[in-house]
Amino acid sequence: MIRVAKKNSDRRILIVDDDENVIEIINICFQTEGYQIKKIMTAENLEFEIEDWKPDIILLDVNMPKISGFDALKIIRAQPSYICTILISGNNGTEEVVQGLDAGADDYITKPFDPDELLARVRAQFRIKDLKDQLEMTNEKLKELIDIDDLTGLFNMRSLYSRLEYEIARGKRYNRSVCVVMMDLDKFKTVNDGHDHLFGSFVLSEVGTLVKQTIRSLDIAARYGGDEFLIVLTEIDRPGVQSFCERLRRKIEDKTFISGPDQIRLTASLGFAITDSKTVDIEAKQLVRVADWALYDAKRTGRNRVCYYDISDHPELAHHTPQFKKVN
Repeated sequence: MIRVAKKNSDRRILIVDDDENVIEIINICFQTEGYQIKKIMTAENLEFEIEDWKPDIILLDVNMPKISGFDALKIIRAQPSYICTILISGNNGTEEVVQGLDAGADDYITKPFDPDELLARVRAQFRIKDLKDQLEMTNEKLKELIDIDDLTGLFNMRSLYSRLEYEIARGKRYNRSVCVVMMDLDKFKTVNDGHDHLFGSFVLSEVGTLVKQTIRSLDIAARYGGDEFLIVLTEIDRPGVQSFCERLRRKIEDKTFISGPDQIRLTASLGFAITDSKTVDIEAKQLVRVADWALYDAKRTGRNRVCYYDISDHPELAHHTPQFKKVN
């Protein structure tokens, strides 16, 4: 695991205490360490301060007027991002310490405190935070590895449907179109028959690159399986989709796939379906199903072309699984 050291000057500490003398002592301690410090004397605007300044650690006095430290701690724990919080209190009994830690504090230090001890406790919390941040980064990378098809660099179908459902829901909310494009390489079997499978993998990888070069940043592309690809286009009308599909079809048609002694020219067939105000209740799998019907028509009628199905004209297609033999 690679760890990137974070500079103290990039770390933010928010001090919430109504005692000016305590604030000044803490401020002097932390200035020698180079941390960014912000001081407030009440927790009344704590939620705004968190959202606006985004502190890494909060030092929170327990006994404050209007909003106590325990009530402020509830505000902190209600935030979407976890923030390390150290309670500071003149109450040094075991019962008070246990209450503070059980309420959600990460640490508890009593007044009067030793500055060196406070600094050590803060450093300890930063070490914990760094490990947590590193774990989150690692989890994101693992999720990306799970979601991405390693051959083409596009999404795989494991993650595609949830993303498509989200885009359909967003389209309903804002009355925007969502389109599914299904693409299949024509006679791809000849690639594996006339060459080895490594060359076939190379061709699929190159097609994935062409797809990525053609889509916009807000679009989603996935390898559907084998030599089939699925692309989700958002905020686009039918002429725009038609233009996109033709552009991608021509890119593939004009490409000579060359790897070592092997080379081949290929074409692709595309079919698409797009939502409109009449298809607001369609689900992700239904939209894919209709696009698959359109792709079948493109293959059946000669390949190397783009076909389209109007869902509002053929609502029955969304609710039936296509019954046809795959045309390569």
